[in-house]
Amino acid sequence: MTAPVVPLGAESAPAATRKGPRLGRARYFVRRLAFYLVAAWIAITLNFLLPRLMPGDPASVLIAQMQGRTALSGDMIASIYRLFGNPSEPLWDQYLTYLGQVFRLDFGLSVAFYPTPVWEVISAALPWTIGLVGVVAVVSFLFGTAGGILAGGRAGSKLDSVATPGAMFMTALPTFWIALLFVLVLGFQLAWLPTGGAYDPDLEPGLSGAFLGSVVTHAILPALTIAMGWAATWYIGMRNMMITTVSEDYVLLARAKGLSKGTVLFRYAARNAMLPSVAGFAVNLGNVVGGQLLVEAVYAYPGVGYLLFQSVASVDYPLMQALFLMVSLSVLAANFLADSVYGLIDPRARETGS
Repeated sequence: MTAPVVPLGAESAPAATRKGPRLGRARYFVRRLAFYLVAAWIAITLNFLLPRLMPGDPASVLIAQMQGRTALSGDMIASIYRLFGNPSEPLWDQYLTYLGQVFRLDFGLSVAFYPTPVWEVISAALPWTIGLVGVVAVVSFLFGTAGGILAGGRAGSKLDSVATPGAMFMTALPTFWIALLFVLVLGFQLAWLPTGGAYDPDLEPGLSGAFLGSVVTHAILPALTIAMGWAATWYIGMRNMMITTVSEDYVLLARAKGLSKGTVLFRYAARNAMLPSVAGFAVNLGNVVGGQLLVEAVYAYPGVGYLLFQSVASVDYPLMQALFLMVSLSVLAANFLADSVYGLIDPRARETGS
C-alpha cells in the first residue's frame, strides 16, 4: 500500500522543518555524551593502572613509604591493598573490584585523617570550595564579560584606556603573590580581615548570624585574590572578541539600518562575541571542583585545593588518587556542558561536531 501524497506546502512541511533541527540536536548530544562517557572510562582506567605500573608491588612500596612517616593500622594496610592491588589477585579481578569501589565512592581510609574514609574527607572540603570558588567564578565572569563588552564596543574610550592596561597588569601578577600581599597589608598591618581558616574556631557551625558573618568575613580575602585575576582574564578576552566582531558586515549593516547603539552593541555584536566566552566559562567550571591550591594553602582555607596540598605533604596516596580522579571527571563533565551549550547556541557546531 502506497503512502498518501501530501501536497507541497501542507502542514507536514513545517512539521518536518521543526523535526529536522530537533533530530540534529539530539544526534549531536548523543554523540558528545558517548564520547565523554568513553573518556570518563579511560580516566577511571588510567587511575587504576598507573599505580600498578610502578616497578614491583606498588601497594607494598606505598606501605613502606608511609610506615616511614606514620604508623599504619591493619585496616589502613588492607585499604591500600584494595586500592592499589594485591599481588596475589589477578589484575582483572582487581579492576572489577576497583570499578565497584569507584561507583560506591569507596576510596579507602585516609592516612592524614585516619580513620576517616577518604570520601568523607572530600565531602567535608567540597562545599567550601564550591561555595568560594564557584561564586567567585560566576561573579568574575559576569563583571569581566560586561566590562569587556563595554570597552570593546567603544575601543579607545576612557573606560578602555584605563581598564585595559589595568586588566593586563592584573593577569601578569602571580595569584599567590597577590594572596601574600593581602595577608601582609590587609591582614597583619591594617588588621581589617582574618588571614586564615573559613570561620572563627570559637564559633559553633550553624545558621546563626555570627557564624555566617564569620564565614563571609573569612572568605573576603581568598575571594578577592581569585576574582581579580579571573575577572581581568574574562575582560581581556571579551574585549578582544568585541573589537573583532564590531567590524563584521552584519554589525555594520545593523548600524546602517539606523538601529540604536545599544541594540547594535548587545543584540548583534555582544551576542556573537560571547560564544567563546560562554564555552570557556563552562570549561572553567570544571576547575572549580579542584579548587585553588595556592590560594587555599596561603589562607589555610579548608577546600579541596588545600586538601590536595595536605595529602601530598602527608603522602596520603588514597586521598590523592581520589582527588585526582574527581578533578578529572569534573573537567570532563564541564567540557561536556561546554559542548552542549555551544551546540545550542551555534548550529554550526552541531554540523561539524563528531
